[in-house]
Amino acid sequence: MNKPLPDPVPASLDEARVRWAAEYAAQLPQDRETRNRSGIPVKPLYTPLDADPSRYDEALGFPGEPPYTRGIYATMHRGRTWTQRQLIGLGTPRDYNARLLDILDKGATAVSLIPCNSVYRGYDMDEVYPELLGTCGVVVNTADQMDTCLDRVDLATTSCAMNDPLPFTLLAFMLATAKRRGVDWRDISGTSNQSDYISHFVANHMFFRIALPGSRRVLTDHVAWCNAHAPRWNPVSVVGQHMQQAGATPAEAMAFTLSTAIQYAEDCIAAGMSPDAFLPRFTFFFDISISFFEEIAKFRAGRRIWARVTRERFGARDPRSWRFKFHAQTSGVDLTRQQPLNNIARVTAQAMAGIFGGLQSLHTDAYDEVLSCPTQFGARIAVATQNILREEAHLTDVIDPLGGSYYVEALTDGMEERILATMADVEAQGGMYAAVRSGYVQKRIGESARAFQAKVERGEQTIVGVNKYVVDEDASARPALPKPDPSLMRSHLAGFARWKAERSRDDVDRALSALARAAQADGANTFGAVVDAAVAGCTHGEICATLRRELGFGQPLVVV
Repeated sequence: MNKPLPDPVPASLDEARVRWAAEYAAQLPQDRETRNRSGIPVKPLYTPLDADPSRYDEALGFPGEPPYTRGIYATMHRGRTWTQRQLIGLGTPRDYNARLLDILDKGATAVSLIPCNSVYRGYDMDEVYPELLGTCGVVVNTADQMDTCLDRVDLATTSCAMNDPLPFTLLAFMLATAKRRGVDWRDISGTSNQSDYISHFVANHMFFRIALPGSRRVLTDHVAWCNAHAPRWNPVSVVGQHMQQAGATPAEAMAFTLSTAIQYAEDCIAAGMSPDAFLPRFTFFFDISISFFEEIAKFRAGRRIWARVTRERFGARDPRSWRFKFHAQTSGVDLTRQQPLNNIARVTAQAMAGIFGGLQSLHTDAYDEVLSCPTQFGARIAVATQNILREEAHLTDVIDPLGGSYYVEALTDGMEERILATMADVEAQGGMYAAVRSGYVQKRIGESARAFQAKVERGEQTIVGVNKYVVDEDASARPALPKPDPSLMRSHLAGFARWKAERSRDDVDRALSALARAAQADGANTFGAVVDAAVAGCTHGEICATLRRELGFGQPLVVV
């Protein structure tokens, strides 16, 4: 094993560095300055002069121990491989179930449900144009339909991610399904994968359903209810993905995500919850861009910062509260419609960055995801990519295999500095809630997005097939998933109408009235009332409409 260099560095090493630098300058006199997406300068070579071996315990340590730079579990992927969680959404609940069972059979190990855009917008299927239904996600509006989506899935043993903005109707429908099947809610595991209303307010406006103060209330209620009734469920997933895909640099995305997590933790504490009661169930969701080493450093630095914040700022004493558990998705923003098969290489590089960065679960995009909802062929390649990286490339054999790299450690330190500086800027605005309400965060993201696009247009950032290595191709030959069969969607709509006509209107009216009263009363739990409404037969659109009336319609702040 290489031993750390003694202090001071031997003169011979410094002499060798000087010789190399002179030869490098002679061979490349017009060398350009290189910076990564976060703006950190990248040198052509890193040496022991860029590392401080005396800081090993403070900066790296060992996996499963603070500062968690090298991972949150002692065995990491060698003993506890990441969860393969492919996002799936398509057509009717029966369409979804068939695709889900196929993906599980091909190696996926957990459920991730993507609903139709009508659901994301807070409406039922009979409130939108029918030709839009099911084109980018499954149309699920009731507990009965969720039961169909999850047919033959053991809810007591299968982790489920519900891409489900507040007020979390999809989780409520899943809990109603579990109740019908006799599954104890305390056995239900998974994540409210789109619980981060701040990220929706900033960068994913379609998901922002309820006014900002009301969203704050509903999320806090959701955390309290799940901690009491579904303790294996993760009620908070703080989403850096939306902000990075909107244009934030990797360092900014991590900083804004951590600042959002701090805001949610403070809100939970203000509601009377103990940090060690809710922090173990905080999770994170990130984008993995193709900036390979930068993404690895982003995750390592974020893990280190969160461990300090939970201990030093919130006084958490349970080691589970210090863990930075995150799901990551390869970045669809980096994929191109031109030469779409190139996306397989992009996704592979992104996935490797996430794995080396120490993720807990991974979604790999299908190469054809930029063209349509992924085809079954594309989805199978995406799943196989993870299987190949894990089992053929042996990426799970060594924990944090890039740890100790002079470049990776220097870059991790540089990313940490950038992240902390941006977090300090947010604090100066009064915290994340105040910073997004004023538009500060949106302005920062917009500036970064424009700067990156300008680099692409100037040719300083290559996009293969777009601004370099362009080839003539027949766009009509690009694969795309056909839209759902209109007759099947018409049948789905007709079945929904019959179901609504046959259910107990009295039960529905009582449940919606109770939901409205819960929203009006400061001490009541709104999410508990959402679950009761789902069990009583209320629809997604009815629940969202009731809370919009009581708490205000979501109107994101657009900054130009």
